[in-house]
Formats: sequence, C-alpha cells, structure tokens
Amino acid sequence: MIEKLVIKPIPILVYHQIDKPPSRGTPLRGLVVTPQSFSWQMSMLKTLGYSGLSMRDLEPYLTGEKHGRVAGITFDDGYQNNFDLALPILKRHGHTATCYAVSEQVGRTNHWDDGLVATKPLMNREQLLIWLDEGMDVGSHTCTHADLTKLEDKEALKEIKLSKLSLEDSLGTQIRHFCYPYGRMHPIHAQMARDCGYITATMMQRGRVQSDHDQWQLPRVLIARATNPLHFFMKLMTRYEDRRG
Repeated sequence: MIEKLVIKPIPILVYHQIDKPPSRGTPLRGLVVTPQSFSWQMSMLKTLGYSGLSMRDLEPYLTGEKHGRVAGITFDDGYQNNFDLALPILKRHGHTATCYAVSEQVGRTNHWDDGLVATKPLMNREQLLIWLDEGMDVGSHTCTHADLTKLEDKEALKEIKLSKLSLEDSLGTQIRHFCYPYGRMHPIHAQMARDCGYITATMMQRGRVQSDHDQWQLPRVLIARATNPLHFFMKLMTRYEDRRG
C-alpha cells in the first residue's frame, strides 16, 4: 500500500448541512449552506474542470494511480437534508460524495449538538441505501460522534472499529473511509484507523491534500454559509486554504 500521497494539490470539500440557515446569532450557523449556494458551487466546480468525487472514487487519485483535476466532496454526520436537498444537485452535475455516518445515530438526530442548536434528523438506513444506489459513498464518523481526544485509547478504538463493522453489516457494503468527529485526533487515532482497515481518514485541519500528507490525517477545505464565488475559486485553485491550515 502506498502510504504517502503523490498527487497535489487535491481539495477535499467539507460540508455539514444543506438547508435554510437558522436565524442570525445561532451557534454553528455558518455550517449550514443553502441549497442555492450548494447548487452554484457544484456548477462552478464543473465549470472549472473539476470532477467532484466521493472518497471512494478519489482513492486512485490519492495514491497516484490516476491523474486529473478532482476534488473530494464530503458531508459530516449524515443529515437527512443531505439526502433531500444535496443528492439531487450532486446527480444533476455528475458529482459523487461521501457521507460520514454516525453508526449508532442512523435514523436519529445530532444529539451531540443538543442545547447548542436545534437538532436535525439524520439519514435512516433506507436513505443511506438509496444514497449508495445513486453512486454515492458512506464512511464512518464513529459510533456516537465521540471526541476521541477525550477518550481512553481502548474506548477510542471501539468507536473507530465498531462503527465500521456496524455500518458494513447494516448497509452490506465496505466502509473504507473515516472522519474524526469535531476534527480532533491524536496520532495514535490515525494508527487505529489504519489498523482497522480504513483507506483514509479526514480531519478539520484546513488545506488541500499535498504530497507529504498522511492518508489517515487528511486536511479538508471548509465550505461555509458565507463562502462566495471568489472564495470558492480561491479555496479550490490557490493556496488560500493551505495557508489557513
């Protein structure tokens, strides 16, 4: 297995919710991107010559087996609005994406945000199966959306390993990609993800993937509610996001 990336730079876009943003002053409001914004972003991606790819489809570009102008598209947590509003837009523009699901919360809500923001429904098993049937990908976001940095190593390993096994059993597909909740991790967690059989693991550290990045500590490009077309262009095609990492 190739352990060092040989293609550069590859932006891996990170989204959370695609929905109408909550009222001004609401915590985490910036992580809610409107469907209209997401639509022009996916259109602009295509216009700039990028193929928007799930982590599964991005694999050969990360290992150097394929070359081209590509960008990863990822959604953290697995919100139902990703299914309802993002999926049709992705299909319209010919892109694929990875949804990182929290295995014990499938069909429930983002309870970890309770008291901070209004909780929202997450995709259920049937919706995740349709997501897969439509050419998308599902990755793991642990069992409970735990902050791994606050857990004993034994418990962190359970979150990383059991979420993979649970999703594979439920969905009947191989779960090859992992995302650290809150973007927080220690080097030992990267080793755990590798040992558990994940091909990649992504963080919230900002930047595009460069040739010296480890496959289990991949940075991503944050797309927020306020991201405008100029910012979007700069995030994709310049060192703008790299410098922020």
